[in-house]
Amino acid sequence: MRSLIRVLGGVGVLPLLLLVLTLPSPSQAQQPSPGSAAAKPADGYVGSEACRGCHEETDQKFAATKMGRLMLKQPRTALERLGCEGCHGPGKAHVDAGGGKAVGGLISFSRKDPTPVEQRNAVCLQCHQKGDRFFWQGSAHEARNVACTNCHTVMTEHSPKAQLAKETVIDTCGTCHLQKRAQVMRSSHMPLREGKMTCTSCHNPHGTVTQTLLRENSANETCYSCHAEKRGPFLWPHPPVSESCSNCHEPHGSNHEKMLKVAKPRLCQQCHVESRHPTSPYGRDPGSPRQTLGRACVNCHSVIHGSNHPSGSAFER
Repeated sequence: MRSLIRVLGGVGVLPLLLLVLTLPSPSQAQQPSPGSAAAKPADGYVGSEACRGCHEETDQKFAATKMGRLMLKQPRTALERLGCEGCHGPGKAHVDAGGGKAVGGLISFSRKDPTPVEQRNAVCLQCHQKGDRFFWQGSAHEARNVACTNCHTVMTEHSPKAQLAKETVIDTCGTCHLQKRAQVMRSSHMPLREGKMTCTSCHNPHGTVTQTLLRENSANETCYSCHAEKRGPFLWPHPPVSESCSNCHEPHGSNHEKMLKVAKPRLCQQCHVESRHPTSPYGRDPGSPRQTLGRACVNCHSVIHGSNHPSGSAFER
């Protein structure tokens, strides 16, 4: 640089600055272009062509996926330029040994792979570390040793989005969450089966700061993202509603109307006991027929989520 300054000393400061700004940075100078001979590291790596020699069928399936098109044809970073070895590790020892399972220290990502799940997930997190995966460390799935490849498949195309292991999100989540999948099949349910929403509409499987991996700060905030009319504020709020929608509703599905946990009037009587007529729904009380027919308690107390009427303390019309 000093010799360059001496040569251009008489030219002026501005041309010198322009020249320095146009020079490539060290990081740019060291990055080879895709497809060049220098793009393939020498130490321990053999390139995707060597892998294709034995795994031709697997390579064809992978090339048809989103990641395959990216890593094999349009790599953007030095890691993506490694192709197969970007995820499986250096393949020189594997090739020199003549191939074979568990030979050469490659990571196969199969269920029988002895590589620890944490190490396998770390390979995926080299690229997928932002966005929804920001809170993966310490999340419920990470703490239970769930591998990325339990839910996603990279080598084949099974789903329209996210390269899921199953065709849909419900099928993928239902592999472990059998009870929740069964609840979705009940008569009163969220429109998951109809394709209007998915499990990830409410949950972030890659980790959140809230319980049950909810995307919002609480169960109520999650429900309010669609049911905004129940948010309030109300002049007469209903305490169990303010506490949690799940006090009365089963969000994954129910055999009762409006996904209620228990049929009316029994649902209301879990809280409203020892007070006037709620204790005797089937007795001789004059109010009993109104409680046991049709809409039960909400025949009279119809605005049950909260009322803004000056005299609406009983949540009536």
